Amino acid sequence: MTQPDWIAVDWGTSHLRVWQMARDGTVLERAESTDGMGGLDRGGFEPALLRLLPPPVLPLVVIVCGMAGARQGWHEAAYAKVPCTPPGLPQAVKVPTRNPLLDVRILPGVAQDRPADVMRGEETQVAGFLSLNPGFDGILCLPGTHCKWVHVSAGEIVSFRSFMTGELFALLSRQSVLRHSMGEGWDPEAFDTGVDQAMGRPAAVAADLFTIRAESLLHGLDGATASSRLSGLLIGLELAAARPYWLGQSVAILGSSGLARHYRSALEAQGVPAVTADTERMTLEGLKAARNAMETP
Repeated sequence: MTQPDWIAVDWGTSHLRVWQMARDGTVLERAESTDGMGGLDRGGFEPALLRLLPPPVLPLVVIVCGMAGARQGWHEAAYAKVPCTPPGLPQAVKVPTRNPLLDVRILPGVAQDRPADVMRGEETQVAGFLSLNPGFDGILCLPGTHCKWVHVSAGEIVSFRSFMTGELFALLSRQSVLRHSMGEGWDPEAFDTGVDQAMGRPAAVAADLFTIRAESLLHGLDGATASSRLSGLLIGLELAAARPYWLGQSVAILGSSGLARHYRSALEAQGVPAVTADTERMTLEGLKAARNAMETP
């Protein structure tokens, strides 16, 4: 097989995704593994990458976004500070490699001083969305373990705020007393109820959470209903706090189909229409934009 023109890499805490790319931006091959940053020491990154690639026979450019650039990652890539355009190759860090044919560049994340906040990987998704929608001015919502609300204007990241909603859901549903009430499936009415409760009375959410457990004990609350209401309460609480971002703004949600659909439903209940875009595609488009910048005079 002919060597690809370059390699696109998304390196998360728990995953590694690699795309072998043709010069025209076509994906020749996609591969992934569970060799995320969280399970590797500094010497393990290059072997983990090479396990997903054919042996290079010519110099090969590798463009990496995500947690490989963290302080505990492959090689630290210092944060760019807002307001800024999403970082590209001019800000990327070149990584020393044992294999001399690898030309590895890690894109930096983005930081905000007040309120203190950071992102790694999401800025590449923002770059991908802007490459496809260059005139967009508004808010990008990036659901996940730590959901980001990003204000974008004139091609720049102006400000952003992170919410630990996904992590809170995981902790409460798996490690709290509520774990005994959780079940599989989805109940849209229960989700909407949770969103409404949290949006209307955010100060009461701690009590409303325990009500889920009490209702399962006293009234046989269905597991899917309990799980969906928990999700609604937490996303509603997030929306209440993020109101300055989405109120009166154009909103696009960059996320996996299921989670993006829940956020879209919650926003539309507040009268806020939102478009959705696939996270993986936005990541790849952002990496392609970085590669294209190498050829721009």
